Amino acid sequence: MDTRDHVSTEDPFATALRAAIAARGLGLDRIRQRLLDRGTEISVAALSYWQSGRSRPERRGSIQAVRHLEEVLELATGSLTGLLGEPRSRGRTRRTADAPALEEMWPDRERIEPVLSLVDRDEALSRITLHIAVEVAADRGVRTVRTRQVLRAERDGADRWVTVHDLTQAGPAPRIVPIRSCALGRVVRQEEDGVVAAELVFDRVLARGETIVVEYASVVDGPPYPRGDDTYCSQFRTPVRDYAVEVQFDPAALPTSVRRYVVKPDAPRPVEHQRMVVSPEGYTHAVALGFGPGMFCVAWEWPD
Repeated sequence: MDTRDHVSTEDPFATALRAAIAARGLGLDRIRQRLLDRGTEISVAALSYWQSGRSRPERRGSIQAVRHLEEVLELATGSLTGLLGEPRSRGRTRRTADAPALEEMWPDRERIEPVLSLVDRDEALSRITLHIAVEVAADRGVRTVRTRQVLRAERDGADRWVTVHDLTQAGPAPRIVPIRSCALGRVVRQEEDGVVAAELVFDRVLARGETIVVEYASVVDGPPYPRGDDTYCSQFRTPVRDYAVEVQFDPAALPTSVRRYVVKPDAPRPVEHQRMVVSPEGYTHAVALGFGPGMFCVAWEWPD
């Protein structure tokens, strides 16, 4: 094992944090709750890793959590953050370095920019597989989007994933509902644009090379359900090995046609159009292997 990828147990931050927790006499559950009261979501596992020296806070959100941690532990400002020093090199891959900027993945980036403050720009995780199930209601609006994905940690300490959902129109932003292996952390909503970004905090902190299967849903309360632009698109900054998208229409309200297409970062127009077959029960799906970077879309049209 390459010890350069791990924080030594003699790390001054871990030592100071461990001593402060012992002196304050608070359990990690109580510390987590007091951080939550200050609007900061940090898992008990992450706190345990920080004090043991197995991982250390390096993301912007984690550094802010340490500032709140100083308050909870009744320490002088900077007592812990001053021990962190400069972020360590995390060995970015060439694939990550060549990935397009997150803001560039949306053509109308002004709409999405307000929620991107939640997103960790460092690639702590890579996505191996992504499976999407979209449910379209009888009023032609999207009722739910269920997501299941396999993620792999590219460094020690990865403990959350950020999901961004855009309804492409003004209206109530969807609720994000954790289903498996995660809990809801911070949420940023842009209600006037129908955009929401949410942290999904894992039920355990990952070591480099570990994988996790995470499942969650985007739920819109209705009826009526927001119709949007009659498409569902997934954005990929880096390649995904296996992508599948299923769409279930209400059998009483079937579209006249469904097609799939892709948009590449260096091409302004959609390409690779292909018609999709919809069953009498309203079901269709598409699969892409080794896709990305780019946007994969399914679009449908109605009788009128």
